[in-house]
Amino acid sequence: MLIDISDIVFGGRTEMTEAVPIGLTSFESRLGSFPITRSTPAELRITHLLDQRIRISGTAELTVTIPCSRCLAEVPTELRLVIDRTLRTEGDFLIEEEGSAGEMTGDWDGAGAGPDADASDPAKEQEAEESPDYLDGWKLDTDRLVYGEILTGWPMKVLCREDCRGICRECGANLNEGECGCDRNAPDPRMAAIQDIFNKFKEV
Repeated sequence: MLIDISDIVFGGRTEMTEAVPIGLTSFESRLGSFPITRSTPAELRITHLLDQRIRISGTAELTVTIPCSRCLAEVPTELRLVIDRTLRTEGDFLIEEEGSAGEMTGDWDGAGAGPDADASDPAKEQEAEESPDYLDGWKLDTDRLVYGEILTGWPMKVLCREDCRGICRECGANLNEGECGCDRNAPDPRMAAIQDIFNKFKEV
């Protein structure tokens, strides 16, 4: 969804609030595709600050299905997004201030340099490259903004339960569902070279 923030940028309004439904049905990244099964509207506040700066703040909650890091079972994972980004006006562009929330770097298809970008002007071209992908001219693309926040807040590890036993390295069975009968005490063939070194030391 696009929100026109030109009145905020140019000082016609000092603040606006919007409850915006999240249009994303899945989160796509280099790790794969992860279904979004539940989401609340993003509660956004756009504020015109001093010195030609714009602040975008708000919250959103969603549930993403992520595989368990040990057994690969699907785990509904709740994410609470806290949005807090500050932009400054640079000519015909809005530039995200250093120290604001992390830039969006992922697999989103397309970049919002804005319709006013002039590729023939090196200075403007550089500014356009620095413009956040969640801006399209003076319009805020809320789905791109949310995508970037998910990317920044993506959990390092997800477990179906704290004592998850994972999968058998021999047959791939989920050990949380019971024993598979494989001999998991057999030496790892990848350690054979190291074991040979230890054996040689013992013989000396």
